[in-house]
Amino acid sequence: MRKLHLIAGLLGVLVFVLSGQVMRSHKPPVRSLEDGQRMMYVSRHIFILGSALVNLTLGIYLKLEGRGWRRKLQVAGSLLILTLLVLLTLAFVDEPGAEIAGRSLRAAFGWFTLLGGSLAHFFAKVGAVRAAAN
Repeated sequence: MRKLHLIAGLLGVLVFVLSGQVMRSHKPPVRSLEDGQRMMYVSRHIFILGSALVNLTLGIYLKLEGRGWRRKLQVAGSLLILTLLVLLTLAFVDEPGAEIAGRSLRAAFGWFTLLGGSLAHFFAKVGAVRAAAN
């Protein structure tokens, strides 16, 4: 799982750079767009960076528990977090054109996968720390 997170994190940094280039070469310039549409581009761009950093961090520090439900919970959490980059990249591509009123649910689903994945990792480790302390 660590290797997958590391690859996803590095790929996410690349997607972040590429999405920045898309914004830089956008016609008309992103700076000249209406506030709502400009905010959608910039926020989705930042979301991509956030997902890349979460994956990079897990790629560096993730230590799966031994067999059992804690490990399964961590794997489930990792799978959710790995989908985060895909959902937020699709949000960058799709949502800014519709401005705030017409946004899709991709970014929202992305944040829910981050929440679910993070909580899964949290509860798997909290249980492991308590068991090791006893």
